[in-house]
Amino acid sequence: MSRRQLLSFLIAVILAFFAFIPDANALGGPQPPLNQPAPDFTLPTNTGEGNISLSDYRGKWVVLYFYPKDFTPGCTLEARRFQQDLPKYMAKNTQILGVSADDVDSHAEFCDSEGLKFPLLADTTGDVSKAYGSWMGYVSLRHTYLIDPDGILKEIYLGVNPAIHSAEVLARLEELQAIS
Repeated sequence: MSRRQLLSFLIAVILAFFAFIPDANALGGPQPPLNQPAPDFTLPTNTGEGNISLSDYRGKWVVLYFYPKDFTPGCTLEARRFQQDLPKYMAKNTQILGVSADDVDSHAEFCDSEGLKFPLLADTTGDVSKAYGSWMGYVSLRHTYLIDPDGILKEIYLGVNPAIHSAEVLARLEELQAIS
């Protein structure tokens, strides 16, 4: 067996192994179940409103996105795309909430730097990220959860591409709103 064949075989075995991992488990841990109430939480925010709870947004759709770190390239791109599309989300009665392990001061600087007009929440202990299966050691993973106005989890996005993610979420939001 040549080196190339061996490498191809190993890659195939690894991919086959990952294909048998249940969808309910992602890299950050077990995912909350779809079509069930999303895990509620209360976290401090950079907006000057003190704390924000998921339950504060009953009656609205919520895009709850977790990201690793303020001021990093992928996280900045993802936040910019959500900000760019913010009027479209608002027209669809949808609130965007970003969550990372950064503190409130870092979030405030990040929002000022990027002109973000939606809240970023400080999950400094990782407890909320863990509840959503989005915690890896000391940072949140790039996962997004779409929650309906009744607080029911309707969509989970793992392995997000920051450049196109907001457009994907908007398209799915439109589909889900057409059904309900």
